Amino acid sequence: MTELSADQARRAIVDHTRQLAEAAIAAGPGAAVPTAPEWTVSDLVAHIGQTQHWVAEIIERRITDPTQLPTEMATPPGSPSEWRGWLTESAQRVATACSDDALDAPVFNAAGDERSGTRFWLTSMVNEAVIHGFDAANAANRPADIDATVAAALIGNHLTMLSSPTWELQRSESAHAIRGTGQTLLWQATDTPDAWFVERRPDGAKWQPGARPADVTLTGPASALLLTLTRRLPLTDHESTGVTVDGETALAQHWLENTAHDAG
Repeated sequence: MTELSADQARRAIVDHTRQLAEAAIAAGPGAAVPTAPEWTVSDLVAHIGQTQHWVAEIIERRITDPTQLPTEMATPPGSPSEWRGWLTESAQRVATACSDDALDAPVFNAAGDERSGTRFWLTSMVNEAVIHGFDAANAANRPADIDATVAAALIGNHLTMLSSPTWELQRSESAHAIRGTGQTLLWQATDTPDAWFVERRPDGAKWQPGARPADVTLTGPASALLLTLTRRLPLTDHESTGVTVDGETALAQHWLENTAHDAG
């Protein structure tokens, strides 16, 4: 199963945040974000920079108690001419906070799973930069370059979040909607050796790596699968996405409609 090393994750945060900044500047502050329709590009920039500073503080201070999480957010710059510098600073800060020394330090894990807090936040920050980087590129009518290895790692993270204790607690409507009586979905990458098998059980959706027969199989490049899973690309537009659907399309559509897992 594809996973990113800490070095790969830190580089991805910095690289994708840089690409996001460039696309945001090209689009302009008031531009709409089609894949996040409630936001303008200014909102997108503020969200990324503030989130990165916020997470960096959690790790720097080794916060373990969720009641002690930071309550103040960084102030975004007033001018788009300052976006590149501000986002460079926030990306580098959170990447530095996730140093090797911090990876297994006691830090609050918002997913409530078996990962250390820093490892959870490191992957989450890659997810933020990649998915919202696509949003910014889309707003600027630019292509988004997402490495297949990065995309594959984020698919696993996405499914882990959807089956985590926190998802059940905070997004109970979604968690209950994706339960089932044994219905299965398979996501199969064509450019990495990865596959993700999902079973909808009465006690919750579970996933495991590897391919096996499923009620519906979605096959395509890892980046397209990731963007489909995060509802950035349409499910059935094979010509533009490269994702093919074999089996019960309605089952896959229902899954996507009930897993509004935003990057933020």
